[in-house]
Amino acid sequence: MELLQLSQKSNFETVQIPLPSSKSESNRVLIIDALTEGENQISNLAEARDTQTMINLLKTNPPVFDVLDAGTTMRFLTAFAAVTNQNKVMTGTPRMCERPIGILVDALRTIGAEIHYLTSEGYPPLAIHGLNKQISNQVKIRGDVSSQYISAMLMIAPVLPMGLELQLEGKVGSRTYIEMTLELMRNFGIDYTWKENQITVKPHPYRPSSFSVESDWSGASYWFSLLACADSGAFFLNGLKNNSLQGDSAIVEIMDQLGIKSTFEKEGVLLEKQAVKGLKSYDFTHCPDLAQTVAVTCAILGQNSIFTGLESLRIKETDRIFALQEELAKFNAQLQEIEPDVFQVIPSVTMPHEVKIHTYDDHRMAMAFMPLLTKTKVIMEDPAVVNKSYPSFWKHCQLADITTQKL
Repeated sequence: MELLQLSQKSNFETVQIPLPSSKSESNRVLIIDALTEGENQISNLAEARDTQTMINLLKTNPPVFDVLDAGTTMRFLTAFAAVTNQNKVMTGTPRMCERPIGILVDALRTIGAEIHYLTSEGYPPLAIHGLNKQISNQVKIRGDVSSQYISAMLMIAPVLPMGLELQLEGKVGSRTYIEMTLELMRNFGIDYTWKENQITVKPHPYRPSSFSVESDWSGASYWFSLLACADSGAFFLNGLKNNSLQGDSAIVEIMDQLGIKSTFEKEGVLLEKQAVKGLKSYDFTHCPDLAQTVAVTCAILGQNSIFTGLESLRIKETDRIFALQEELAKFNAQLQEIEPDVFQVIPSVTMPHEVKIHTYDDHRMAMAFMPLLTKTKVIMEDPAVVNKSYPSFWKHCQLADITTQKL
């Protein structure tokens, strides 16, 4: 297994970081573009492997859509293949085939899609046999498992002959990702109503338009964390907007409590050190991808914090709760479940001379634990795992004068 050594460094000059484009925006816009009658002008698509996989599959249209380990690509292309009346096999990596998709398949079957599982009920691989006729426009779908199921249904809604009335059941998680989907649809000419837990989209063709993908707030979060854990320095993150569609822009509010002042300028946002105010608790229901970043930051900064809204972390690229617990323990910190779905970060009191981080085939584990280099030497297992969302991550670390050495 490839190893990468990160030398300890805790002081940074003002550094400009050219962030990658948003994978979340890119993957949604690609589906909308594929459903649009006419030419769109889409720029600044993400370099992430997930996005490049979707681009390749949409372009080549093979009989088998192998999405590798890309969750959004699996969910969005499943709905896309059904609504465009295609015969497709959907599959991916072994881990991807352990991630549930039954909620989405049930929703697609409700409107008339013919889909069956090839191995295990509720999980990929699956075979899609199209959607010859819409038999209903009313679908009930759980809101507390994955917003990607909901976004997948919403994006195909305008091209359905009867449109769609989507009833969200129970607690709605990652609401900001649903809002992102709807606002991107609006950019391409689609109106919607969202009253209480019902979203209604009437049949209407997408309108050709232009869209430039914003820089990625999820990727930005690691630079917030690095500066928060450092002794001094500043970063300028290019391409971020103050009024972003991305829910992970919540990192500004969170890191304001953990010692980072954010100043928005025309080209991006300037990060500077300020006094730590303290983060007593945070609900990650609508930004679960930030949980690893913030847990590591709190553990390093001595912040005893309560985290809620982590339910979806167990069905991500890995069981992220288990992975966090294992890796935090390596520098004497804890993520302790104090009651059902309520977790406490217990910070480190002693730091070892070196920490070796296992990444669990999860890009966010590698990037979230990178800021440990402000306190000790770090050995990162399988550093190439970042290619899923941020292929240039280690190159950007070198821009910040962080020494990286393959072992």
